[in-house]
Amino acid sequence: MSTLLELAASLVESHASTTAMTTEQLLEEINLVYKTLKNLEEGVAVPVIAEVNAPTISAKQSIRPNEVICLICGKGGMKTLSRHLSTAHDMKPGEYKRQFGIASNQPLTAKKFSESRKKFALDRGLADNLAKARAVRMANIAEAKGTKVKKAPQAKKAVKKV
Repeated sequence: MSTLLELAASLVESHASTTAMTTEQLLEEINLVYKTLKNLEEGVAVPVIAEVNAPTISAKQSIRPNEVICLICGKGGMKTLSRHLSTAHDMKPGEYKRQFGIASNQPLTAKKFSESRKKFALDRGLADNLAKARAVRMANIAEAKGTKVKKAPQAKKAVKKV
């Protein structure tokens, strides 16, 4: 059978594999888990630690130019929040926005990241491709219904400055 320290290290290792932690945080967590396991083994009542859901910053402050900070756990340094919400908190972006009163049209991405992705899409002509695909789709739907469809307006092309 494993020792309590091995069990504590295994539990913390599992947690650390999904959450970035500093050396101090790892040691602190191993100590906390070990003490809790020891208390459980000795039959001592273990206090329940209530999870605090009150964010330390406002929703507006959590979306910064270069990073997004999770209002649930406080983790920062991310460019986008969607994947973190699904993996770490089993939550969808819509639920997160409702919980913290964030507008539904507010993207959960760093502002500069959003701007760079928009510039990338414009430079590659993705707006034109989307407009063409929508026009083809509408034409196919209209053909299936037996009606005529107006031609879709052409998307504006991005002008590159030299």
